[in-house]
Amino acid sequence: MSLIHSFKAIRPHPPHAADVSCPPYDVISTAEARALAQDLPDSYLHVIRPEIDFPTGVDPYGAEIYEQARQNLDRLLRSEILLEEDEPGLFVYRLVRGGHRQLGLACTVDAAEYASGRIRKHEKTRPEKEDDRTRHLDVSSVHAEAVFLAFRDDAPTADDICEALVAATTDRPLMHFVADDVTHTLWRVPDPERFKKLFAAVPDLYIADGHHRSAAGGRIASERAAANPNHSGDEEYNRILAVVFPQRELEILAYNRVVKDLGDLTPQSLMDRLKEIGSIEAVGADENPTPSEPGTLCIRLDGAWLRLTFPPETIDHDDPIASLDVSLLQKRILEPLLGIGDPRLDARIGFVGGSRGTAELERLTDDGDWAIGFSLHPTSMDELLRVADAGEIMPPKSTWFEPKLRSGLFAHRFETTEEFAR
Repeated sequence: MSLIHSFKAIRPHPPHAADVSCPPYDVISTAEARALAQDLPDSYLHVIRPEIDFPTGVDPYGAEIYEQARQNLDRLLRSEILLEEDEPGLFVYRLVRGGHRQLGLACTVDAAEYASGRIRKHEKTRPEKEDDRTRHLDVSSVHAEAVFLAFRDDAPTADDICEALVAATTDRPLMHFVADDVTHTLWRVPDPERFKKLFAAVPDLYIADGHHRSAAGGRIASERAAANPNHSGDEEYNRILAVVFPQRELEILAYNRVVKDLGDLTPQSLMDRLKEIGSIEAVGADENPTPSEPGTLCIRLDGAWLRLTFPPETIDHDDPIASLDVSLLQKRILEPLLGIGDPRLDARIGFVGGSRGTAELERLTDDGDWAIGFSLHPTSMDELLRVADAGEIMPPKSTWFEPKLRSGLFAHRFETTEEFAR
């Protein structure tokens, strides 16, 4: 059973939606956020990346940073760039990029279901990032960004939910704009109770993106509950802001790798070692250097593309982790041949996600900044769900969801004057 709830959304007045909205906090650096928000005082980056309002070099985890985020959000509300809904509601959020469309439901979900494992995860969280998002929540009492969730196509009411999402898009939208080649549209749901009943038959939800936000939301729920002698379980702090999508509509792009150097190997000696691992062939100039199926890698080395195919009989398809292409690359090439032990910590490895694809691998390696690039077949949603169901953890940088949720379109206040009075 998956519990979803309506919420009083904080959202932009429609004319300001495009200027307010921004990429999620975790896909851009402070420097990138500073550049994007330059001369844009109403950008939501001032809320989710408040360090950009301070001189370069400031401690991004200082107490004044989180207080600035709260003040910036309050300023946007006072100036009526943002509004706060009077009544709770659910919202359908549509993202269209190229020929790909996905419809999700913006709602809140129970932190208790995250704690119990009913909202399933597939990644580890880093303590410093989890602490950062927890402090951001604690100071502002607002979920400023949503968690990206999914439900299985074989859930009992999956088809009905998909039909209901489409049906909710027939009225005039609350906002509609284009940003970064993605069209974003938001509708208020006319019948929230229907969605609540349909999701009650969905056994589990899965985190696609937003593990640190989920963990922070769970921590805040526990802390606020412990501090409230009248805790009932119905308070808004017990809920986490989310957008929930059907599995069938999500698209995962490859998360490729580059390595700074070949260690003790030369290009030729590395080639000799690779031939011991699988079959090697050149990729023609007119071919796409993106693997067409799992178990295959494309490698950019010495200005040329190669295709490596692992022998199928050497892949344990019963193991949800070992059978992933990112695992095959790490365990058979990066660690034993190039000396990359922990990709989370090793500065010699870099990650190239999303639509930048093989063109970016070519640029990085051909310019000489990186010695070798690896183009991978994207992890599938089936693989991700299989890992989560097994209670396992995906290797780092395994998935890149595209398009990503745009931040600033809806937020959730979880502490109000009314709650203080109860």
